[in-house]
Amino acid sequence: MTQGDRADAALAGMAALEALNREDLEEFGRMLDQRPARLRGRTVGMALAENLLWVRTREGCPAPLKANAAQRSFERRRGQRNIVLKARQMGLTTWAAARFFLKTITQPGTLTLEVAHSQESAEEIFRIVHRFLDWLPEELRGGPLRTSQSNVRQIVFPQMDAQYRVVSAGDRNAGRGLTVQNLHCSELARWPGDPAETLAGLRAAMSPGAELILESTPDGVGGCFHEEWQTAGETGMVRHFFPWWLERRYRAEAVDGARLTDEERALMARHGLDREQIGYRRRIRANFRGLARQEYAEDEQSCFLASGDSVFELEAIEARLAVAPEPVERRRNGELEVWLPAMKGKDYLVAVDPAGGGSEGDCSAAEVLDMETGMQCAEFAGHVGGLELARLVTELATEYNGAWLVVERNNHGSGVLALVETACGYKRIYRQGGQPGWLTTSLSRPAVLGQLGAGLVENPERFKSRRLLGECRSFVRLPDGRSGARAGTHDDRVMAMAVGLGARAELLEGRRRS
Repeated sequence: MTQGDRADAALAGMAALEALNREDLEEFGRMLDQRPARLRGRTVGMALAENLLWVRTREGCPAPLKANAAQRSFERRRGQRNIVLKARQMGLTTWAAARFFLKTITQPGTLTLEVAHSQESAEEIFRIVHRFLDWLPEELRGGPLRTSQSNVRQIVFPQMDAQYRVVSAGDRNAGRGLTVQNLHCSELARWPGDPAETLAGLRAAMSPGAELILESTPDGVGGCFHEEWQTAGETGMVRHFFPWWLERRYRAEAVDGARLTDEERALMARHGLDREQIGYRRRIRANFRGLARQEYAEDEQSCFLASGDSVFELEAIEARLAVAPEPVERRRNGELEVWLPAMKGKDYLVAVDPAGGGSEGDCSAAEVLDMETGMQCAEFAGHVGGLELARLVTELATEYNGAWLVVERNNHGSGVLALVETACGYKRIYRQGGQPGWLTTSLSRPAVLGQLGAGLVENPERFKSRRLLGECRSFVRLPDGRSGARAGTHDDRVMAMAVGLGARAELLEGRRRS
């Protein structure tokens, strides 16, 4: 009997799996994605998972892994590169771990890497993987799948020349020096630090033909996961969306049919829901309030907009983004965009948020505002600083009829101001308390951000830049109580605009008083 015949025979009844040797495992490894007729639409990998792997149920009892609706749907559409947007506790993390565990133990030379958003989550995922290993037949664990190393970070199978690793996204060396065949990034929306940079490093470690699964519940607009989801069509990622009602346990006491709202009736008709599912929906909305749409996603748009930590009104931002105009002119390779060129007789203001320059980190940003209307006329953002930035903003202010030049003097700003006055000789510089420049303090910062937030709701037509609006939607309340850019995003344009609006209000008030 050939190895293929032996694997096929074992597959027919999933019998005597404990007697498999390395060659049998390798034959299964070549068959994992096949769908033999006897499996009625399931892949060989699904059948192996359901006959070899055990999990712990919510009641705390061990049980064979049986694919649920979301897991079966994922298998039907799975590609080489996948991104999964899901409601809470749909079982996708377990299923990704199971698939990659089977690939690791059946395909020699495999290195699987799981990256979790926290150390605690990494340890929980590894407990799932250890449970897969511990419940394998003893003959497999003592034979071809005997381990040479099994700890809190990795499992090594020397006979298969394979290993399974789980790390935290907070580990700056995650993936460094490795060649990875399977990469699962769990809860990407909640990764610390700069998730986009971490993900780029992990992608660089992937071998040609490696399989990728990015998976997360949503956590507001902006940030690495949201951007990956938005651009999946352009990058060739297969999108998978799993709303909460795919989980059969999400049910509660049925709602009286006479008390159903029009919205609930429409949802039932659109997705085939019953009154017990609507009862559960009412419960989670009562418990989670504004975050229900995020934690228990119902559609691919509103779940991102439901973040409870956004500083600005997201619906107003999204509405403006839908109609924001293209610039009439782009300069400096797109770093400078112009919507309204300078008009004779008009008074303008140029607000600047300086950064240190260099090719990484924050950008320096400048916003040009019409003093009379507050309309955004032009915007610059780029990695420039020092004398180059001083010359750029003075030229921009000169172009706009000798505009007021408002430079935030915190940090790098004091040096830029000195260069504006001396090297560039610009005279019309905004002063605050007798000193040149704008000083952002713990009191002035919330005030000017509040002005920006009010403007986005009351006068959205004033804001032209899609890049600025994008920064506004990822500007959030941080865990330490401050506000700023969500991890992996920037707020340079936000702060330049906020400073501009604050300085404009003070200048107009000064005019009225005089």
